[in-house]
Amino acid sequence: MLTNAADTARADNVAPMTGAQKVVIVNGSPDILDLLETALDAGHYDVVFVESSAHAYSQIKRVQPNLVILCVRIDDADGFQVLSMLKLDEETRSIPVLTYTSQHDRDDSDEELPEPSDTEIFASKNAELMN
Repeated sequence: MLTNAADTARADNVAPMTGAQKVVIVNGSPDILDLLETALDAGHYDVVFVESSAHAYSQIKRVQPNLVILCVRIDDADGFQVLSMLKLDEETRSIPVLTYTSQHDRDDSDEELPEPSDTEIFASKNAELMN
């Protein structure tokens, strides 16, 4: 493998990895948890699942993970509160936090929306061009 001086300099500044990286996942829906678990297992990460925002802060502080994956929802301030607490605490503020939101609680999630036809997609554009 060929490396240049810049790559060598960058490699010298990176601390060697010891053991598996720890990841804490908070408040994930079952579908998201399955997806994340599959991806993280492939990378040999130690994964800790926390189901409740009420226990998330104390668990994260205890585990001191390399990454937190946190579900935040607009209608539920718990995720935002956990994020605020992590960033205000000197011991946890440097832990990277990946936030996401999902709409897994929707009542109509089982209903499929019909795909628009090509004529529907292009009709409005063509009408605008003709005017």
